[in-house]
Order: sequence, then structure tokens, then C-alpha cells
Amino acid sequence: MSLPRLAACLSVLLLLGGCASAGEHWVELGGARYHVELAQDDASRARGLMFRDHMDADRGMLFIHDRVEPQAYWMKNTRIPLDILYFDDARRLVSQQRDVPPCSAGDACPPYPSFKPARYVLELNAGQAAKLKLQDGTELVFGPGIAKGR
Repeated sequence: MSLPRLAACLSVLLLLGGCASAGEHWVELGGARYHVELAQDDASRARGLMFRDHMDADRGMLFIHDRVEPQAYWMKNTRIPLDILYFDDARRLVSQQRDVPPCSAGDACPPYPSFKPARYVLELNAGQAAKLKLQDGTELVFGPGIAKGR
């Protein structure tokens, strides 16, 4: 391959790499947009936001479960306080656990359940739900690339 052609191919690859990072996942809730990491399998759901010391205000983690059912999350090894928001299959807010404190008690950390069946769980920094004045029934809007069902 000629040097100019190789340079052109490398440029295209760099541009594609930039597009991949620019295409990160996002959700909108209560008029605010959050860039989210996705937790779609057992391993990523179990790890969640453990061992993190900080999360930017416009960030969060979206957990996607295979079915709508009662969910319960805990704060094992989680170092930042969170709002844990539970959504049904229609992406409507059905339960909220606000200002959940960090927990370093390992398996003795308490669970924070949904009070209705949920399929999606959004974790945001504590205080975001209050700031947005979230009420049950609020819709979670998915950006491109987030699967809405299986």
C-alpha cells in the first residue's frame, strides 16, 4: 500500500474512533440529558458503580434487565451517594430511592427495593431526582443505540 493511501486509511480509522466516543449513550429524564454507561449483563450489573470516588453531574449508569420484575439494589463498595430510579417496560418511573448513602459494610449493606416491578434502573448522583422534581410516571427517553427490549 502506498504511503498516501496508508495515511488516508489511518485518517479514516481515527475519524471512526472519534465518532465512536462521540456516540456514547444518553438518556433524557425530566428535561435533563445524562450520558450513561450501560449495564446489560450479570457481570456489569453486579459491578455497577462500585469503587468510584466521583461521577460528573451529567453522568449515570443505566441497568437493563431481561424482564420486568421487582428489583433491589444495594450500595456494596459504592463510595458516592446515589439516586436509584426504577422504570417499567414502558420506561415510566415506578419507584425511587433518593439520596442512598455509600456503604462499606460489604454483604451487610441494606437493599433498596423497587416498590413496583421494574425493567430499567437508572443510577444518578444523589440529589438529581430532587433537582428535577421527579414524580412517578415520568418518562425515561433513550438516545440512539440503547435497546428497548429483547
